[in-house]
Amino acid sequence: MSYRSASIVRIVAAAAASLALPLSGVAHAQINAQPHATARSKPHAATPMSEYHIYAGNTHAHTSYTWSHGDQYPKSDCKGVPVYAPDRNSPEVHSWTAEGGEARGNCPAMIIMGSSQYPGPYDDLRPDWKKYQGPPSEHFALAKENGYDFYAVTDHSQEASLQPASRTNPTWVNTKRQAAEATTPEFVALTGYEHSENDGPNGVGHLNVFNSDSYLNALDPGVDLPYFYKWLKTAKPNGSGPVVASFNHPGPKQYNNWDYRDPQITDIITMLEVINSNSHIHYEGFINALDKGWKVSPVSGNDNHGTSGISRQTSRTFLLATSRTKLALLDAMKNRRTYASLDKNIQCRYSVNDAIMGSTLKRSDTFKFQIHVSDPDTDQPKDKITRIDIVKDHGEVVQTYTPDTPDYTVEWAPTITDSTSRYFFVRVWNAGGGDAPGADPAKPIAWLAPIWTGR
Repeated sequence: MSYRSASIVRIVAAAAASLALPLSGVAHAQINAQPHATARSKPHAATPMSEYHIYAGNTHAHTSYTWSHGDQYPKSDCKGVPVYAPDRNSPEVHSWTAEGGEARGNCPAMIIMGSSQYPGPYDDLRPDWKKYQGPPSEHFALAKENGYDFYAVTDHSQEASLQPASRTNPTWVNTKRQAAEATTPEFVALTGYEHSENDGPNGVGHLNVFNSDSYLNALDPGVDLPYFYKWLKTAKPNGSGPVVASFNHPGPKQYNNWDYRDPQITDIITMLEVINSNSHIHYEGFINALDKGWKVSPVSGNDNHGTSGISRQTSRTFLLATSRTKLALLDAMKNRRTYASLDKNIQCRYSVNDAIMGSTLKRSDTFKFQIHVSDPDTDQPKDKITRIDIVKDHGEVVQTYTPDTPDYTVEWAPTITDSTSRYFFVRVWNAGGGDAPGADPAKPIAWLAPIWTGR
């Protein structure tokens, strides 16, 4: 249901102080399913809300180590990924079979031989390809120049240069070395890989794994989703911080309709790409994953297969972390303190019953929200906040706040009484529909981490 705010704009000093946010221009609405007091109390979490800073970056990128495809090649009409493999009934007979669609004539987009992925035989490398693609070190340098706080490289693990899959593989070792060298107090370079499960038989879907010491090739025989999840539970970290993972650009029923979940793997796959490739929204997959019990928070994976997207793409993953360090950012991912936005610098945070977004609450029937959204571009009317939603199970909108006058800073403090829902999360709209192509003010521009009710 939707509620219009009363025409009152109040400066709430106590709220701003507890959130470490500006005092000016704060629109505060008391919107309740039933009347409740809204006095703030100190957070019971180990880390006070004011200790969390917001950092913006990208959680999905491919470098020249993904050589089979990317911006190093001009666009073409080539299609399909034929696989040269033995016949199941006659292993001595090898032939080309289709994966990912039939090849268009003699012009496949890529080819797979054994468990390795290569460029299509008719791909023509750009003469000036280094203008469009480069190694991890170049990606990290450009991300720094363009104001990213963090940037993760996640090349496909089935690439030929990453074979055999081993923690000592030279390409893998070089990726980790370049990330360590690129990290500074102002920028964190993260390593990972994309696990592209394309051939089943127990479900398909792509995932990013961050900060693992080693990796799997998703195309190796016997490596399916259950095998991968089992491996992920034992994967060792690359130095400090945990191993964490995300579902990438999910279809509504991928990953065998969100199967094979258990408490241990739920605590490792903590994120999901609601935004992919700057403007593609995967909201239905997000809702289905939550309803199946996965405890995932939204991220934006730009999925750029070249360097030009680093400056061009404007959607971001945002992390609420105590500092801009590898350990603190991975902790934010692990504990689901994330949001995804089509606006490159919108500032969002909220708590419920004094627990920060991403938390699991003690069971209660009363949920006191403290939501703060602001945009620093106060000279851009399109960045004014126009609407905030609270959403629960199955994507049902519980309450909506529409300020009488859109503003660059909006605060909303509703209390919801509910005895059945398992999660809530927050969506945000602005006047311009975000910075990405195809901006639509009628659609959300940010999706914030859920709060789980403990049910």
